[in-house]
Amino acid sequence: MIDFHTHILPNIDDGSRSIEETFNLIEEAKQAGFDKIVLTPHYMEGYYETDVAEREVWLDAISKNLYIKNYAGKLYLGNEIYMSDNMIGLLENAKASTINNTSYVLFELPLNSEPLNLYNIIYQMQQYKIVPILAHPERYAFMQKEPELLYDLVEKGVLLQANYGSIIGQYGKKPQNLVRKMFENNLVHFLGSDVHREHTIYKRMPECLMEIESIIGEECLEELTTKNPELALANKKIEIRTPSKIEYNFKEKMFMNIGLFK
Repeated sequence: MIDFHTHILPNIDDGSRSIEETFNLIEEAKQAGFDKIVLTPHYMEGYYETDVAEREVWLDAISKNLYIKNYAGKLYLGNEIYMSDNMIGLLENAKASTINNTSYVLFELPLNSEPLNLYNIIYQMQQYKIVPILAHPERYAFMQKEPELLYDLVEKGVLLQANYGSIIGQYGKKPQNLVRKMFENNLVHFLGSDVHREHTIYKRMPECLMEIESIIGEECLEELTTKNPELALANKKIEIRTPSKIEYNFKEKMFMNIGLFK
């Protein structure tokens, strides 16, 4: 399997706090069944601004150490870029990274407010032949209330990456409810641990995988954990399953705090 979203590089963002923790997390990933890891530290202007050159130094040093230890897995460089009008500039100026220097870009949104310029930024990325991958959409409050936006984004060419832990309630009941709906409606294209700390999500991977497989089946699970990430890392086109719109029933609308009359 390939972990498509991690915060394992040390002292760069709110993830790993030391090189020791980094190596411990890589070992945990191995034990959880991941033989490839995409390193996607936050890039957020004004907060987390470690550039490509510095992250490549870290990647090279860690990879050499793992080689000496006979680690058979592989690490790849990327970013989780906080949505910005300057995203293209960040990529052009080697501040932020695409996934493994491909056309695929992982980006995130504010958790608690709907960005007014989302579609403009998506259009801008696509004009530059970038394939946008939205990180953990199930965690955004406005997506929970307007799940039809997910279908609309996919129809516009955006791919969606869900977090493993969402299905077991790691982020609360609302993300758990929405991510289940996403699985049921072919609205997930990648899975990632979004790991930040030792002894957290990797220890619960068997539970996550079992629950997800019960919803989408073994073949689709392999697509999300292995096949689609492999295609992205190789900069190849991903053929997605036909998505459908999410519909909440009355009880779900009440739970998600959605007004019944609009």
